[in-house]
Amino acid sequence: MSQHKTIIITGTSSGIGFVLAEYFGKKGHKVYGLSRKHTESQYFKSIPTDVTDNDAVQNAISEVLKTENKIDVLINNAGMGMVGSVEDSSKEDILKLFNLNLVGAVQMMSAVMPKMRENKFGQIINVSSIGSEMGLPFRGFYSASKSALDKVTEAMRYEVYPWNVNVCSLHLGDIKTNIAENRVRTKVSEPYKNVFDKVYALMNSHVGDGTEPLEVAEYVDQLLNKNKWKPHYYFGKFGQKIGVPLKWILPQGTYENLMKKYNKLDKN
Repeated sequence: MSQHKTIIITGTSSGIGFVLAEYFGKKGHKVYGLSRKHTESQYFKSIPTDVTDNDAVQNAISEVLKTENKIDVLINNAGMGMVGSVEDSSKEDILKLFNLNLVGAVQMMSAVMPKMRENKFGQIINVSSIGSEMGLPFRGFYSASKSALDKVTEAMRYEVYPWNVNVCSLHLGDIKTNIAENRVRTKVSEPYKNVFDKVYALMNSHVGDGTEPLEVAEYVDQLLNKNKWKPHYYFGKFGQKIGVPLKWILPQGTYENLMKKYNKLDKN
């Protein structure tokens, strides 16, 4: 990006969001970080915002527009994980998850679109997951929430292209962050306990061996320099990314057997 842009990023109090905000701030862009708590950084302005509260979202965007005459980029990074069996998940946990991972992202897009439409330019990246392309064991509702965001992203691409606004889903594999500490863990009943404990330990080890957040920032930088976007981009280690095309081409039974093996569900 040769010219300095106005960039809004959600979920900037830690992890990928914080790294993204500092990365683009250091490059001279005007970065606003929206998260529930204030975050100290010399490279971006923190605006405490709960993205599930539409009034708070509107107030945050109004604050940005007091000093900026454009919003070039929105990166919907705020989100949460949830683990547990489908059977044991409560309505409250499911709604909380979708309220952040889907509704919060939609409210952010709705808030920035008027200014992007006025300027006939905008770039929106919805941070999704490679896991949105398949139902992951004991992460079914997380997969579902990100898959729902993907479909909204696809629909929005048709709706906003007349104003030169690009929208895409960025599907991430495991990134080395503290997401394991912040996941919602639903009740796991006795029939599932042994297999859940095994899968849960495995998913946490994958995060520990994940890609560095800085590499995500560098990849996003490359995306923002593209004139046209595909609807979906996949970033992560090969062993995770390969799961997506394999699901498209393999018979369902074969694919499920591979997933069972990957998640160590094929062993008692």
